[in-house]
Amino acid sequence: MLLADKYMNNSEPGEADGSKHNGETNCLLPSSSDDEETAFDSRDKILIVDTDESDVDHVPPFSWKKLWLFTGPGFLMSTGFLDPGNLEGDLQSGAIAGYSLLWLLMWATIMGLLIQLLSARVGVATGRHLAELCREEYPDWARYALWFMAEVALIGADIQEVIGSAIAIQILSNGVLPLWAGVIITASDCLIFLFLENYGVRKLEAVFAVLISTMALSFAWMFGDAQPSGKELLLGLLVPRLGSKTIKQAVGVVGCVIMPHNVFLHSALVQSRNIDPSKKGKVQEALTYYSIESSAALLVSFIINLFVTTVFAKGFYGTEQANSIGLVNAGQYLQEKYGGGHFPILYIWGIGLLAAGQSSTLTGTYAGQFIMGGFLNLRLKKWLRSLITRSCAIVPTMIVALVFNTSEASLDVLNEWLNVLQSMQIPFALIPLLTLVSKEQVMGVFKVGPVIERLAWTVAALVMVINGYLLLDFFVSHVKGLLFGFLVCSATTAYASFIIYLVTRRGGHNPSCCFSLEMSNSTQKDKQCLFNRGTFEYQKLTTVQ
Repeated sequence: MLLADKYMNNSEPGEADGSKHNGETNCLLPSSSDDEETAFDSRDKILIVDTDESDVDHVPPFSWKKLWLFTGPGFLMSTGFLDPGNLEGDLQSGAIAGYSLLWLLMWATIMGLLIQLLSARVGVATGRHLAELCREEYPDWARYALWFMAEVALIGADIQEVIGSAIAIQILSNGVLPLWAGVIITASDCLIFLFLENYGVRKLEAVFAVLISTMALSFAWMFGDAQPSGKELLLGLLVPRLGSKTIKQAVGVVGCVIMPHNVFLHSALVQSRNIDPSKKGKVQEALTYYSIESSAALLVSFIINLFVTTVFAKGFYGTEQANSIGLVNAGQYLQEKYGGGHFPILYIWGIGLLAAGQSSTLTGTYAGQFIMGGFLNLRLKKWLRSLITRSCAIVPTMIVALVFNTSEASLDVLNEWLNVLQSMQIPFALIPLLTLVSKEQVMGVFKVGPVIERLAWTVAALVMVINGYLLLDFFVSHVKGLLFGFLVCSATTAYASFIIYLVTRRGGHNPSCCFSLEMSNSTQKDKQCLFNRGTFEYQKLTTVQ
Protein backbone atom coordinates (compact mmCIF):
# COMPACT_ATOMS: atom_id res chain seq x y z
CA MET A 1 0.00 0.00 0.00
CA LEU A 2 1.34 3.38 -0.99
CA LEU A 3 0.31 6.63 0.65
CA ALA A 4 0.68 10.03 -0.96
CA ASP A 5 0.21 13.08 1.22
CA LYS A 6 0.02 15.66 -1.50
CA TYR A 7 -2.48 17.89 -3.23
CA MET A 8 -4.06 16.74 -6.44
CA ASN A 9 -2.78 18.46 -9.51
CA ASN A 10 -2.68 15.61 -12.00
CA SER A 11 -6.29 15.27 -13.18
CA GLU A 12 -6.78 13.98 -16.69
CA PRO A 13 -9.23 15.31 -19.24
CA GLY A 14 -12.71 13.90 -18.96
CA GLU A 15 -15.29 12.98 -21.49
CA ALA A 16 -17.97 14.84 -23.38
CA ASP A 17 -18.94 17.28 -20.65
CA GLY A 18 -15.44 18.67 -20.39
CA SER A 19 -14.96 17.55 -16.80
CA LYS A 20 -11.74 16.29 -15.34
CA HIS A 21 -11.33 12.66 -14.46
CA ASN A 22 -9.34 11.68 -11.42
CA GLY A 23 -7.18 8.73 -12.35
CA GLU A 24 -7.44 7.22 -8.86
CA THR A 25 -11.24 7.03 -8.76
CA ASN A 26 -14.32 6.28 -10.84
CA CYS A 27 -15.89 9.67 -10.12
CA LEU A 28 -15.81 12.56 -12.53
CA LEU A 29 -14.77 15.79 -10.88
CA PRO A 30 -15.83 19.18 -12.17
CA SER A 31 -13.55 21.35 -14.14
CA SER A 32 -12.57 23.93 -11.59
CA SER A 33 -10.72 27.14 -11.34
CA ASP A 34 -10.33 29.85 -8.80
CA ASP A 35 -13.53 31.36 -10.21
CA GLU A 36 -15.73 28.29 -9.79
CA GLU A 37 -15.41 25.81 -6.97
CA THR A 38 -17.15 23.00 -5.17
CA ALA A 39 -16.69 22.33 -1.46
CA PHE A 40 -13.07 21.48 -2.12
CA ASP A 41 -11.32 22.00 -5.44
CA SER A 42 -9.92 18.69 -6.70
CA ARG A 43 -6.45 20.26 -6.63
CA ASP A 44 -6.83 20.99 -2.91
CA LYS A 45 -7.78 17.47 -1.86
CA ILE A 46 -5.29 15.23 -0.13
CA LEU A 47 -4.69 12.24 -2.34
CA ILE A 48 -4.68 8.82 -0.69
CA VAL A 49 -3.45 6.17 -3.11
CA ASP A 50 -3.71 2.39 -2.88
CA THR A 51 -2.01 0.09 -5.33
CA ASP A 52 -4.53 -2.72 -4.75
CA GLU A 53 -7.63 -1.79 -6.75
CA SER A 54 -8.83 -5.35 -7.42
CA ASP A 55 -11.69 -5.47 -4.92
CA VAL A 56 -13.92 -2.46 -4.35
CA ASP A 57 -15.34 -4.11 -1.22
CA HIS A 58 -11.95 -4.74 0.36
CA VAL A 59 -11.19 -2.64 3.45
CA PRO A 60 -7.41 -2.12 3.74
CA PRO A 61 -5.76 -2.99 7.07
CA PHE A 62 -5.35 -0.30 9.68
CA SER A 63 -2.40 2.02 9.17
CA TRP A 64 -1.12 4.72 11.53
CA LYS A 65 0.29 6.60 8.55
CA LYS A 66 -3.08 6.66 6.87
CA LEU A 67 -4.77 7.73 10.12
CA TRP A 68 -2.41 10.70 10.12
CA LEU A 69 -3.51 11.58 6.59
CA PHE A 70 -7.14 11.55 7.68
CA THR A 71 -6.43 13.62 10.81
CA GLY A 72 -7.57 17.22 10.57
CA PRO A 73 -11.29 17.65 9.81
CA GLY A 74 -12.35 16.42 13.25
CA PHE A 75 -10.14 18.93 15.02
CA LEU A 76 -11.51 21.78 12.90
CA MET A 77 -14.99 20.57 13.82
CA SER A 78 -14.08 20.33 17.52
CA THR A 79 -13.54 24.10 17.75
CA GLY A 80 -17.33 24.39 17.66
CA PHE A 81 -17.27 22.74 21.10
CA LEU A 82 -14.74 25.30 22.35
CA ASP A 83 -16.09 28.65 21.24
CA PRO A 84 -16.51 31.55 23.72
CA GLY A 85 -20.20 30.72 24.13
CA ASN A 86 -19.28 27.23 25.33
CA LEU A 87 -16.63 28.63 27.66
CA GLU A 88 -19.19 30.99 29.19
CA GLY A 89 -21.54 28.05 29.69
CA ASP A 90 -18.69 26.12 31.36
CA LEU A 91 -17.73 28.88 33.77
CA GLN A 92 -21.35 29.59 34.75
CA SER A 93 -22.00 25.88 35.22
CA GLY A 94 -18.95 25.57 37.48
CA ALA A 95 -19.65 28.74 39.47
CA ILE A 96 -23.34 28.00 40.08
CA ALA A 97 -23.54 24.18 40.06
CA GLY A 98 -20.00 23.31 41.17
CA TYR A 99 -18.83 19.88 40.06
CA SER A 100 -22.34 18.41 39.91
CA LEU A 101 -22.90 18.80 36.15
CA LEU A 102 -19.64 17.28 34.92
CA TRP A 103 -21.44 14.03 34.13
CA LEU A 104 -23.83 15.96 31.92
CA LEU A 105 -20.95 17.68 30.14
CA MET A 106 -19.45 14.25 29.41
CA TRP A 107 -22.68 12.75 28.06
CA ALA A 108 -23.52 15.88 26.11
CA THR A 109 -20.12 15.61 24.40
CA ILE A 110 -20.85 11.95 23.58
CA MET A 111 -24.21 12.95 22.09
CA GLY A 112 -22.47 15.65 20.09
CA LEU A 113 -19.95 13.08 18.85
CA LEU A 114 -22.77 10.85 17.58
CA ILE A 115 -24.31 13.71 15.61
CA GLN A 116 -20.95 14.76 14.16
CA LEU A 117 -20.13 11.20 13.11
CA LEU A 118 -23.43 11.03 11.24
CA SER A 119 -22.57 14.32 9.55
CA ALA A 120 -19.20 12.92 8.49
CA ARG A 121 -20.92 9.75 7.29
CA VAL A 122 -23.15 11.73 4.96
CA GLY A 123 -20.20 13.63 3.52
CA VAL A 124 -18.02 10.57 2.92
CA ALA A 125 -20.69 8.23 1.56
CA THR A 126 -22.27 10.70 -0.87
CA GLY A 127 -19.30 12.88 -1.79
CA ARG A 128 -21.45 15.90 -1.00
CA HIS A 129 -22.07 18.01 2.06
CA LEU A 130 -25.32 18.47 3.95
CA ALA A 131 -26.29 21.86 2.50
CA GLU A 132 -25.92 20.52 -1.05
CA LEU A 133 -28.05 17.49 -0.25
CA CYS A 134 -30.73 19.66 1.33
CA ARG A 135 -30.86 21.69 -1.88
CA GLU A 136 -32.07 18.60 -3.76
CA GLU A 137 -34.03 16.91 -0.98
CA TYR A 138 -36.46 19.74 -0.23
CA PRO A 139 -38.66 22.01 -2.37
CA ASP A 140 -37.49 25.56 -2.98
CA TRP A 141 -39.52 27.19 -0.21
CA ALA A 142 -38.24 24.70 2.39
CA ARG A 143 -34.69 24.95 1.06
CA TYR A 144 -34.65 28.72 1.40
CA ALA A 145 -36.18 28.49 4.87
CA LEU A 146 -33.48 26.03 5.95
CA TRP A 147 -30.79 28.26 4.49
CA PHE A 148 -32.19 31.27 6.34
CA MET A 149 -32.25 29.35 9.63
CA ALA A 150 -28.68 28.13 9.10
CA GLU A 151 -27.49 31.66 8.36
CA VAL A 152 -29.24 33.05 11.45
CA ALA A 153 -27.60 30.37 13.60
CA LEU A 154 -24.21 31.11 12.05
CA ILE A 155 -24.56 34.85 12.59
CA GLY A 156 -25.57 34.30 16.22
CA ALA A 157 -22.59 32.01 16.81
CA ASP A 158 -20.24 34.39 15.02
CA ILE A 159 -21.34 37.33 17.15
CA GLN A 160 -20.47 35.37 20.29
CA GLU A 161 -17.15 34.26 18.84
CA VAL A 162 -16.10 37.69 17.63
CA ILE A 163 -17.20 39.38 20.87
CA GLY A 164 -15.27 36.71 22.81
CA SER A 165 -12.13 37.46 20.79
CA ALA A 166 -12.67 41.20 21.31
CA ILE A 167 -12.97 40.69 25.08
CA ALA A 168 -9.70 38.70 25.04
CA ILE A 169 -7.96 41.45 23.07
CA GLN A 170 -9.25 44.00 25.57
CA ILE A 171 -7.84 41.91 28.44
CA LEU A 172 -4.45 41.39 26.81
CA SER A 173 -4.15 45.10 25.94
CA ASN A 174 -4.91 46.13 29.53
CA GLY A 175 -8.07 47.82 28.35
CA VAL A 176 -6.31 50.06 25.84
CA LEU A 177 -8.24 48.58 22.92
CA PRO A 178 -12.02 48.94 23.26
CA LEU A 179 -14.47 46.22 22.27
CA TRP A 180 -15.16 47.62 18.80
CA ALA A 181 -11.43 47.71 18.01
CA GLY A 182 -11.15 44.05 18.99
CA VAL A 183 -14.05 43.29 16.65
CA ILE A 184 -12.24 44.97 13.74
CA ILE A 185 -9.04 43.05 14.49
CA THR A 186 -10.96 39.78 14.64
CA ALA A 187 -12.78 40.61 11.41
CA SER A 188 -9.45 40.80 9.64
CA ASP A 189 -9.00 37.05 10.09
CA CYS A 190 -10.86 36.73 6.79
CA LEU A 191 -7.67 37.90 5.07
CA ILE A 192 -5.61 35.40 7.07
CA PHE A 193 -8.07 32.69 6.11
CA LEU A 194 -7.79 33.51 2.41
CA PHE A 195 -4.00 33.53 2.68
CA LEU A 196 -3.95 30.10 4.35
CA GLU A 197 -6.41 28.58 1.89
CA ASN A 198 -4.00 29.29 -0.95
CA TYR A 199 -1.43 27.02 0.70
CA GLY A 200 -3.73 24.02 1.02
CA VAL A 201 -5.95 22.42 3.61
CA ARG A 202 -3.06 20.86 5.56
CA LYS A 203 -1.61 24.29 6.37
CA LEU A 204 -5.01 25.44 7.56
CA GLU A 205 -5.36 22.37 9.76
CA ALA A 206 -1.92 23.06 11.25
CA VAL A 207 -3.04 26.56 12.28
CA PHE A 208 -6.07 25.09 14.04
CA ALA A 209 -3.84 22.57 15.77
CA VAL A 210 -1.75 25.45 17.15
CA LEU A 211 -4.87 27.31 18.36
CA ILE A 212 -6.32 24.21 20.05
CA SER A 213 -2.95 23.48 21.67
CA THR A 214 -2.84 27.06 22.95
CA MET A 215 -6.27 26.62 24.53
CA ALA A 216 -5.28 23.30 26.07
CA LEU A 217 -2.07 24.70 27.57
CA SER A 218 -3.73 27.88 28.86
CA PHE A 219 -6.63 26.18 30.58
CA ALA A 220 -4.43 23.34 31.85
CA TRP A 221 -2.22 26.02 33.45
CA MET A 222 -5.29 27.53 35.09
CA PHE A 223 -6.32 24.06 36.26
CA GLY A 224 -2.90 23.56 37.80
CA ASP A 225 -3.02 26.93 39.55
CA ALA A 226 -6.52 26.35 40.93
CA GLN A 227 -5.87 22.72 41.97
CA PRO A 228 -9.53 21.56 42.02
CA SER A 229 -10.51 18.59 44.16
CA GLY A 230 -9.80 15.31 42.37
CA LYS A 231 -12.39 13.48 44.46
CA GLU A 232 -15.13 16.00 43.68
CA LEU A 233 -14.16 15.91 40.02
CA LEU A 234 -14.53 12.11 39.81
CA LEU A 235 -17.84 12.20 41.71
CA GLY A 236 -19.10 14.87 39.36
CA LEU A 237 -18.24 12.72 36.34
CA LEU A 238 -19.56 9.40 37.66
CA VAL A 239 -22.56 10.32 39.82
CA PRO A 240 -25.48 12.04 38.03
CA ARG A 241 -26.85 14.90 40.10
CA LEU A 242 -29.38 17.54 39.09
CA GLY A 243 -30.95 20.04 41.47
CA SER A 244 -33.82 22.43 40.91
CA LYS A 245 -31.43 25.38 41.16
CA THR A 246 -29.12 24.05 38.45
CA ILE A 247 -31.64 23.14 35.72
CA LYS A 248 -30.89 26.27 33.73
CA GLN A 249 -27.17 25.53 33.79
CA ALA A 250 -27.86 21.92 32.81
CA VAL A 251 -29.88 23.09 29.82
CA GLY A 252 -27.06 25.44 28.88
CA VAL A 253 -24.48 22.63 29.01
CA VAL A 254 -26.47 20.49 26.57
CA GLY A 255 -27.60 23.37 24.38
CA CYS A 256 -24.07 24.64 23.81
CA VAL A 257 -22.71 21.33 22.56
CA ILE A 258 -24.62 20.88 19.29
CA MET A 259 -24.02 23.89 17.04
CA PRO A 260 -26.18 24.01 13.90
CA HIS A 261 -23.43 25.35 11.64
CA ASN A 262 -21.03 22.69 12.92
CA VAL A 263 -23.36 19.93 11.70
CA PHE A 264 -23.22 21.37 8.18
CA LEU A 265 -19.50 22.01 8.41
CA HIS A 266 -18.29 18.52 9.28
CA SER A 267 -20.02 16.93 6.26
CA ALA A 268 -17.97 19.27 4.05
CA LEU A 269 -14.65 19.04 5.89
CA VAL A 270 -14.37 15.27 5.36
CA GLN A 271 -14.31 15.85 1.61
CA SER A 272 -10.85 17.38 1.87
CA ARG A 273 -9.59 13.82 1.41
CA ASN A 274 -9.99 12.21 -2.00
CA ILE A 275 -12.36 9.29 -1.39
CA ASP A 276 -14.22 7.45 -4.13
CA PRO A 277 -17.83 6.98 -2.90
CA SER A 278 -18.39 4.17 -5.44
CA LYS A 279 -15.90 1.90 -3.64
CA LYS A 280 -17.44 0.43 -0.54
CA GLY A 281 -14.12 -0.57 1.01
CA LYS A 282 -12.62 2.90 0.62
CA VAL A 283 -15.68 4.56 2.11
CA GLN A 284 -15.72 2.18 5.07
CA GLU A 285 -12.01 2.76 5.62
CA ALA A 286 -12.51 6.54 5.61
CA LEU A 287 -15.42 6.28 8.04
CA THR A 288 -13.27 4.23 10.42
CA TYR A 289 -10.40 6.74 10.39
CA TYR A 290 -12.73 9.73 10.71
CA SER A 291 -14.49 8.06 13.66
CA ILE A 292 -11.16 7.60 15.47
CA GLU A 293 -10.00 11.12 14.64
CA SER A 294 -13.28 12.81 15.62
CA SER A 295 -13.42 10.87 18.89
CA ALA A 296 -9.88 11.98 19.76
CA ALA A 297 -10.69 15.59 18.85
CA LEU A 298 -13.81 15.70 21.01
CA LEU A 299 -11.94 14.03 23.87
CA VAL A 300 -9.53 16.97 23.78
CA SER A 301 -12.42 19.45 23.67
CA PHE A 302 -14.09 17.69 26.61
CA ILE A 303 -10.91 17.90 28.69
CA ILE A 304 -10.59 21.62 27.92
CA ASN A 305 -14.22 22.25 28.89
CA LEU A 306 -13.62 20.17 32.02
CA PHE A 307 -10.65 22.35 32.97
CA VAL A 308 -12.72 25.54 32.68
CA THR A 309 -15.69 24.15 34.61
CA THR A 310 -13.62 22.80 37.49
CA VAL A 311 -11.51 25.97 37.84
CA PHE A 312 -14.62 28.08 38.33
CA ALA A 313 -16.25 25.41 40.51
CA LYS A 314 -13.24 25.47 42.84
CA GLY A 315 -13.03 29.24 42.97
CA PHE A 316 -16.62 30.52 42.93
CA TYR A 317 -19.12 27.79 43.78
CA GLY A 318 -21.16 28.93 46.77
CA THR A 319 -19.80 32.49 46.68
CA GLU A 320 -21.66 35.76 46.18
CA GLN A 321 -20.00 36.30 42.80
CA ALA A 322 -21.31 32.99 41.39
CA ASN A 323 -24.52 34.42 39.92
CA SER A 324 -22.87 37.53 38.47
CA ILE A 325 -19.89 35.96 36.74
CA GLY A 326 -19.78 36.06 32.94
CA LEU A 327 -17.39 36.09 30.02
CA VAL A 328 -16.63 39.81 30.39
CA ASN A 329 -15.68 39.82 34.08
CA ALA A 330 -14.43 36.22 34.42
CA GLY A 331 -10.77 37.18 33.98
CA GLN A 332 -10.92 39.84 36.68
CA TYR A 333 -12.63 37.46 39.09
CA LEU A 334 -9.93 34.85 38.44
CA GLN A 335 -7.23 37.43 39.09
CA GLU A 336 -8.78 38.46 42.39
CA LYS A 337 -9.27 34.85 43.47
CA TYR A 338 -5.98 33.25 42.45
CA GLY A 339 -3.64 36.23 42.30
CA GLY A 340 -0.82 36.94 39.91
CA GLY A 341 1.82 34.30 40.48
CA HIS A 342 4.71 34.08 38.04
CA PHE A 343 2.33 34.79 35.18
CA PRO A 344 -0.99 36.53 36.01
CA ILE A 345 -3.93 34.18 35.57
CA LEU A 346 -5.86 37.05 33.99
CA TYR A 347 -3.56 36.91 30.94
CA ILE A 348 -3.60 33.12 30.82
CA TRP A 349 -7.38 33.31 30.63
CA GLY A 350 -7.10 36.02 27.96
CA ILE A 351 -4.77 33.93 25.80
CA GLY A 352 -7.02 30.87 26.02
CA LEU A 353 -10.11 32.95 25.27
CA LEU A 354 -8.41 34.59 22.29
CA ALA A 355 -7.42 31.21 20.85
CA ALA A 356 -10.98 29.96 21.33
CA GLY A 357 -12.45 33.03 19.67
CA GLN A 358 -10.05 33.05 16.74
CA SER A 359 -10.36 29.33 15.98
CA SER A 360 -14.16 29.35 16.16
CA THR A 361 -14.35 32.54 14.08
CA LEU A 362 -12.22 30.97 11.34
CA THR A 363 -14.42 27.88 11.50
CA GLY A 364 -17.49 30.08 11.18
CA THR A 365 -16.02 31.67 8.06
CA TYR A 366 -15.46 28.21 6.62
CA ALA A 367 -18.95 27.00 7.54
CA GLY A 368 -20.53 30.13 6.04
CA GLN A 369 -18.98 29.36 2.66
CA PHE A 370 -20.33 25.82 2.59
CA ILE A 371 -23.79 26.77 3.86
CA MET A 372 -24.35 29.62 1.43
CA GLY A 373 -22.68 27.86 -1.49
CA GLY A 374 -24.52 24.59 -0.87
CA PHE A 375 -28.04 25.92 -0.41
CA LEU A 376 -27.82 28.58 -3.14
CA ASN A 377 -25.43 26.77 -5.51
CA LEU A 378 -23.12 29.77 -5.65
CA ARG A 379 -20.03 29.58 -7.85
CA LEU A 380 -17.77 32.41 -6.75
CA LYS A 381 -14.11 33.26 -6.41
CA LYS A 382 -12.57 32.37 -3.05
CA TRP A 383 -11.99 35.95 -1.96
CA LEU A 384 -15.49 37.08 -2.96
CA ARG A 385 -17.14 34.08 -1.33
CA SER A 386 -15.27 34.66 1.93
CA LEU A 387 -15.97 38.39 1.83
CA ILE A 388 -19.72 37.87 1.42
CA THR A 389 -20.05 35.20 4.10
CA ARG A 390 -17.78 37.13 6.48
CA SER A 391 -19.69 40.39 5.99
CA CYS A 392 -22.99 38.69 6.87
CA ALA A 393 -21.64 38.15 10.39
CA ILE A 394 -19.19 41.02 10.87
CA VAL A 395 -21.61 43.84 10.03
CA PRO A 396 -24.17 42.88 12.71
CA THR A 397 -21.32 42.12 15.12
CA MET A 398 -19.90 45.63 14.71
CA ILE A 399 -23.33 47.10 15.40
CA VAL A 400 -23.69 44.89 18.47
CA ALA A 401 -20.22 45.86 19.73
CA LEU A 402 -21.05 49.56 19.51
CA VAL A 403 -24.50 49.22 21.08
CA PHE A 404 -23.56 46.84 23.90
CA ASN A 405 -20.16 48.32 24.75
CA THR A 406 -21.63 50.28 27.65
CA SER A 407 -21.79 47.65 30.38
CA GLU A 408 -21.04 44.05 31.30
CA ALA A 409 -24.69 43.42 32.15
CA SER A 410 -25.85 44.34 28.64
CA LEU A 411 -23.35 41.91 27.10
CA ASP A 412 -24.59 39.12 29.39
CA VAL A 413 -28.19 39.83 28.27
CA LEU A 414 -27.02 39.76 24.65
CA ASN A 415 -25.33 36.41 25.17
CA GLU A 416 -28.52 34.98 26.67
CA TRP A 417 -30.51 36.07 23.62
CA LEU A 418 -27.89 34.60 21.29
CA ASN A 419 -27.99 31.26 23.09
CA VAL A 420 -31.77 31.19 22.67
CA LEU A 421 -31.41 32.13 19.01
CA GLN A 422 -29.05 29.24 18.31
CA SER A 423 -31.15 26.81 20.33
CA MET A 424 -34.07 27.60 18.06
CA GLN A 425 -32.06 26.66 14.96
CA ILE A 426 -30.86 23.23 16.13
CA PRO A 427 -33.84 21.25 14.70
CA PHE A 428 -33.19 22.68 11.23
CA ALA A 429 -29.77 21.06 11.13
CA LEU A 430 -30.52 17.83 12.99
CA ILE A 431 -33.75 16.81 11.28
CA PRO A 432 -32.42 17.06 7.69
CA LEU A 433 -29.25 15.22 8.74
CA LEU A 434 -31.14 12.33 10.36
CA THR A 435 -33.60 12.18 7.47
CA LEU A 436 -30.85 11.91 4.86
CA VAL A 437 -28.53 9.56 6.74
CA SER A 438 -31.34 6.99 7.07
CA LYS A 439 -32.33 7.08 3.36
CA GLU A 440 -31.06 4.24 1.21
CA GLN A 441 -31.62 6.33 -1.94
CA VAL A 442 -29.07 8.80 -0.60
CA MET A 443 -26.69 6.66 1.45
CA GLY A 444 -26.88 3.30 -0.31
CA VAL A 445 -25.35 0.53 1.79
CA PHE A 446 -24.07 3.15 4.24
CA LYS A 447 -27.46 4.18 5.55
CA VAL A 448 -27.54 3.84 9.31
CA GLY A 449 -29.12 0.79 10.87
CA PRO A 450 -32.32 0.87 12.92
CA VAL A 451 -30.51 0.92 16.27
CA ILE A 452 -28.32 3.90 15.42
CA GLU A 453 -31.26 5.62 13.75
CA ARG A 454 -33.44 5.31 16.86
CA LEU A 455 -30.58 6.39 19.09
CA ALA A 456 -29.89 9.44 16.92
CA TRP A 457 -33.54 10.48 16.85
CA THR A 458 -33.69 10.00 20.64
CA VAL A 459 -30.69 12.31 21.03
CA ALA A 460 -32.26 14.82 18.65
CA ALA A 461 -35.57 14.69 20.50
CA LEU A 462 -33.82 15.11 23.85
CA VAL A 463 -31.86 18.11 22.63
CA MET A 464 -34.97 19.70 21.14
CA VAL A 465 -37.01 19.12 24.32
CA ILE A 466 -34.25 20.57 26.48
CA ASN A 467 -33.93 23.59 24.25
CA GLY A 468 -37.72 23.87 24.15
CA TYR A 469 -37.64 24.17 27.93
CA LEU A 470 -35.00 26.89 27.65
CA LEU A 471 -37.12 28.79 25.12
CA LEU A 472 -40.26 28.49 27.23
CA ASP A 473 -38.48 29.69 30.35
CA PHE A 474 -36.92 32.57 28.44
CA PHE A 475 -40.16 33.73 26.85
CA VAL A 476 -42.09 33.50 30.11
CA SER A 477 -39.47 35.70 31.72
CA HIS A 478 -39.00 38.24 28.92
CA VAL A 479 -42.10 38.39 26.72
CA LYS A 480 -44.27 41.25 27.96
CA GLY A 481 -47.16 43.08 26.32
CA LEU A 482 -50.12 41.93 24.21
CA LEU A 483 -48.72 42.85 20.80
CA PHE A 484 -45.32 41.31 21.49
CA GLY A 485 -47.02 38.20 22.86
CA PHE A 486 -49.18 37.88 19.73
CA LEU A 487 -46.15 38.17 17.47
CA VAL A 488 -44.26 35.57 19.50
CA CYS A 489 -47.22 33.15 19.41
CA SER A 490 -47.59 33.57 15.64
CA ALA A 491 -43.88 33.01 15.07
CA THR A 492 -43.93 29.99 17.40
CA THR A 493 -46.81 28.45 15.45
CA ALA A 494 -44.97 28.85 12.14
CA TYR A 495 -41.78 27.53 13.75
CA ALA A 496 -43.49 24.41 15.14
CA SER A 497 -45.31 23.79 11.86
CA PHE A 498 -42.04 23.80 9.92
CA ILE A 499 -40.47 21.34 12.35
CA ILE A 500 -43.49 19.02 12.00
CA TYR A 501 -43.19 19.26 8.21
CA LEU A 502 -39.50 18.29 8.32
CA VAL A 503 -40.12 15.37 10.67
CA THR A 504 -43.08 13.92 8.77
CA ARG A 505 -41.82 14.50 5.23
CA ARG A 506 -40.61 11.36 3.56
CA GLY A 507 -40.80 12.45 -0.07
CA GLY A 508 -38.97 11.02 -3.05
CA HIS A 509 -35.39 11.87 -3.81
CA ASN A 510 -33.28 11.68 -6.93
CA PRO A 511 -30.17 9.73 -5.92
CA SER A 512 -27.21 12.04 -6.06
CA CYS A 513 -24.20 9.84 -5.88
CA CYS A 514 -22.97 6.37 -6.58
CA PHE A 515 -22.70 3.25 -4.52
CA SER A 516 -21.71 -0.34 -5.09
CA LEU A 517 -24.99 -1.71 -3.74
CA GLU A 518 -24.85 -5.32 -4.94
CA MET A 519 -21.52 -7.05 -5.22
CA SER A 520 -20.83 -10.73 -5.66
CA ASN A 521 -18.08 -12.96 -7.01
CA SER A 522 -19.65 -13.01 -10.47
CA THR A 523 -21.51 -9.73 -10.83
CA GLN A 524 -20.62 -6.15 -10.07
CA LYS A 525 -22.70 -3.08 -10.79
CA ASP A 526 -20.25 -0.43 -11.77
CA LYS A 527 -21.55 3.06 -11.10
CA GLN A 528 -20.11 6.51 -11.43
CA CYS A 529 -20.89 9.99 -10.23
CA LEU A 530 -21.30 12.75 -12.77
CA PHE A 531 -20.27 16.06 -11.25
CA ASN A 532 -21.61 18.76 -13.59
CA ARG A 533 -20.95 22.32 -12.44
CA GLY A 534 -22.01 21.63 -8.89
CA THR A 535 -25.11 19.57 -9.78
CA PHE A 536 -24.60 15.91 -9.02
CA GLU A 537 -26.70 13.61 -11.18
CA TYR A 538 -26.95 9.89 -10.69
CA GLN A 539 -26.21 7.74 -13.72
CA LYS A 540 -25.94 4.00 -14.00
CA LEU A 541 -23.28 3.39 -16.62
CA THR A 542 -22.56 -0.31 -17.04
CA THR A 543 -23.29 -3.75 -15.74
CA VAL A 544 -20.21 -5.96 -15.87
CA GLN A 545 -20.68 -9.72 -15.94
